[in-house]
Amino acid sequence: MSSLKAYGGKNIYGASVGVLMLDTRFPRIPGDIGHAGTWDFPMLYKIVRGASVEKVVCQGAEGLLQDFIDAGRELVDMGADGITTTCGFLSLYQNELAEALDVPVATSSLMQIPMVQSLLPPHKQVGVLTVSAANLGESHLKAIGVPLDTPIVGTEQGQEFSRVLINNETVLDVDLARQDLIQAGKALQASCSELGAVVLECTNMMPYAADLQRSLGVPVYSMYTLLNWFQSGLMPKRFSSEF
Repeated sequence: MSSLKAYGGKNIYGASVGVLMLDTRFPRIPGDIGHAGTWDFPMLYKIVRGASVEKVVCQGAEGLLQDFIDAGRELVDMGADGITTTCGFLSLYQNELAEALDVPVATSSLMQIPMVQSLLPPHKQVGVLTVSAANLGESHLKAIGVPLDTPIVGTEQGQEFSRVLINNETVLDVDLARQDLIQAGKALQASCSELGAVVLECTNMMPYAADLQRSLGVPVYSMYTLLNWFQSGLMPKRFSSEF
């Protein structure tokens, strides 16, 4: 019988997904990508210093590409087999990061839109909820092959969610944030009579996905759904050979 051998080459083992974190201090509740308890598998985290929500969302992440590349390389050196981010607006850097890091990269939950659309009846359409509809533009969609006519509604008109994130405030009223998401979801549904599913751009919207699904009556996809799929390919589950 041949002996079992283990091979090195990494610093950390068993955590296949590396997360490029924005530089924030707002609360990250269970369900948020930045709350480690959200996941059924371990994650590696790296903060990209200076990458605030204001800079990434409102200023197009201008001048930050090399910072994200450098942080991504650190995560790969640590042991990550794939890289993701904590902001859907970083779809702008999808191709550049994938090329520079030489591992699978999933920058944005918006990458799910073409697949989700293919699941729906032909007359149904995927809609997007975002932290800032005013700043989510054609360049973000083109970078990942998302149709430019995709319906998009933001939470800017709400009382809590967008303000806390964009201003990087340290207190979040979770109930008000939930109301903001449901209000925006209903506005999306009202503007798109054939809404068949929703994709949440913002990784901080993940805690409210179940509330949205119950309120709107359509499937809701988020970075949670994307990363569970992503990780399952990087580290496939080994099933028992006994049957």
